Amino acid sequence: MIRNQIDRFFQILAKELDELVTVVLTGAAAGILWGSSRPSRDVDFAIRPDQERPDTWERIEQAVERTVKLTGIMANFAKDIDRWGTITLLDYWEKARPYRQFGKLKLFLMDPAYWSIGKIGRYLESDVQDLLGVLSRKKVPVARLVRLWAKALRQSPPSSDCFRFRRQAESFLRTYGRSIWGKRFDPEGAIALFHRAAKISP
Repeated sequence: MIRNQIDRFFQILAKELDELVTVVLTGAAAGILWGSSRPSRDVDFAIRPDQERPDTWERIEQAVERTVKLTGIMANFAKDIDRWGTITLLDYWEKARPYRQFGKLKLFLMDPAYWSIGKIGRYLESDVQDLLGVLSRKKVPVARLVRLWAKALRQSPPSSDCFRFRRQAESFLRTYGRSIWGKRFDPEGAIALFHRAAKISP
């Protein structure tokens, strides 16, 4: 899937739904628009209608289904994608960045730093490739990134997923930090900042 295919999906969805909605795109599709070269076959997004009526979500679901059939692109959506995982995405909606408007549909992209929370939480090989592509191209400062990861960790309910998130964040910084931020990048210093911000012991 390429940028034009993503645009076409939301252009068609706007026509099929034909009402005022705001969408925040995440997942691999957002990664493509931020600069990742890894292909994706679906779109993941949060969607909020300007006005909710008793049949609003049924109409949204039907519009998405028709759009999937017309484009061949699978879709996963929710009113609040923060519920998709145990590690909170914080105030991702307020920090989303405007991308394009298609008719009555306003499309935003999840901020790369917030987007990275979900990628670190899952941490499959495909997530690592997405992170490498986007963080390198968008030049996200490491200090901002690790402080945001720490905030997400602090505000998430205690669970085994929190422990995995911490270890995966540490692994990512040690393994890939220099390829993103350069040879002078100090992984242990970044991890120490992460620990301090998260208020956890090494």
